Amino acid sequence: MKKVVFISPHPDDETLGCGGTILKHKFQKDKIYWINFTSIKNIKNNLNKIKQREREINKVIKFYKFNYFKSLNFDTTTLDSIPLSILVNELKKEFNKINPDIVYTPFLNDNHTDHKVVNEVVTSCFKWFRSKNLKKLLAYETLSETNFNYSYPVFSPNEFHNITKFIKKKIQAMKIYKNEIGKHPFPRSEIAIKSKALLRGSESGFKYAEAFMCLYNALD
Repeated sequence: MKKVVFISPHPDDETLGCGGTILKHKFQKDKIYWINFTSIKNIKNNLNKIKQREREINKVIKFYKFNYFKSLNFDTTTLDSIPLSILVNELKKEFNKINPDIVYTPFLNDNHTDHKVVNEVVTSCFKWFRSKNLKKLLAYETLSETNFNYSYPVFSPNEFHNITKFIKKKIQAMKIYKNEIGKHPFPRSEIAIKSKALLRGSESGFKYAEAFMCLYNALD
């Protein structure tokens, strides 16, 4: 049994990038933890939207059966304006509680500043001689962010997870976020999600797969 942490800049990133892998870790009896960086709680004159997002998050927690969830509640789209040391200290508090074996983080060159900053925060927290329990660190791809960045470096996966058994549930989880999924050719459509998984499967010998860049691996 491993302790596995999924880091998201915003709710839905964890499902777009790792939904099948989350379900797979749970199926394997690992303990799964979700840490989300941002919140829309400070949006003015939009109480209904805030309440809807809170309901969606609670449904997602129950859907995946997370062992633990934490929102750091930084305002969305503002992470690049916050001193890195503050972000790192908040994340370290959570890591010190959990002492994770495996961590999933967004890709460093996604087309959203929040994603870029979260990757920098996560990687800043880990050096093997300070986080000896950490055995693996992986970066995931996020539809409409990773694939819409046309500058170097590009996402170049070196690890693939077979999610054939879990693709239907991944779609179900994404549909909880009613305002984040749309009809094709919207980049976060059901067709796009399944197509990406089919493509990654064709690259790795599975029917459906999720792709990752393994940044660190000390698993036996």
